Amino acid sequence: MTLFTKHIKAGILLISLGFTSVSLAHEVGLQMYSLRNHFAEDPAKTLDQIQDWGIETVEGGRDLYGFTVEEMRSELDKHDISIVSTDTSFDEVRDNPMAAVYRAKFYGARFTTVYWIPHEGTFDIEDAKAAVDVFNKAGKLLAEHGVTLQYHAHSYEFLPHENETIFDYMIQNVTEAQFQMDVFWFKTGGMEPVSFLKKYPGRFTSLHLKDRRHGTPNKLDQKGYSDANVVLGKGDTGIAEVVAEAKKQGIKYFFIEDESDRVLKQVPLSIEYLKSLEKY
Repeated sequence: MTLFTKHIKAGILLISLGFTSVSLAHEVGLQMYSLRNHFAEDPAKTLDQIQDWGIETVEGGRDLYGFTVEEMRSELDKHDISIVSTDTSFDEVRDNPMAAVYRAKFYGARFTTVYWIPHEGTFDIEDAKAAVDVFNKAGKLLAEHGVTLQYHAHSYEFLPHENETIFDYMIQNVTEAQFQMDVFWFKTGGMEPVSFLKKYPGRFTSLHLKDRRHGTPNKLDQKGYSDANVVLGKGDTGIAEVVAEAKKQGIKYFFIEDESDRVLKQVPLSIEYLKSLEKY
């Protein structure tokens, strides 16, 4: 049990869409990409930092920062850190999904996550339809090997489509995979994260908790936005409300991601904020 895990009642179980029974508990982890620059300089020291923060669950495993894959797994084990979700790519799950299976199984990961759908110009419904086919085919194969495929949306999926959005089309038609909500990018796409959680209960199986500086404009691309990352609870994404609704739905994994150059200062404060919400 991590120091961030809170058991509501021993033995209480939740059935959520796409999963078997899981305990009503949640964990706060870290997307390793947050420390990409630090990993590039000194990967072992960076793992020390994650351990010092008390974090035991992370996302990553695709970028090795000079380690071999065996060395990365060994270093994670030494630091008592587990990869819960491995990173993959759209091209990989489309063209070689077994590679994503092998990576996830090697690390003992429960999930593997696609973070971007390559597209030229504006992401449109035809791009979405092609992606739905890929996610359904790859998601089925991954599930057969005990791994859940997640898609992590950014803001480009929120253009209108038939009185909703392209993302609505995707979540309604992807049947063999699940979704990860990045609250920063939902907000930047003009959406309200809590409303989407309520609209699609059981479809979001993990969260990226990342807050956005007040006054940041919405837009449908990601250029130049890393500096808008602020300490959780200090921005406009409604972190407290998101966490409360996610807990009601039994979402287990809350991953902090901080893409700013203030990450070493901000992550500990974000952890303290999350602990203050209900004493993780």
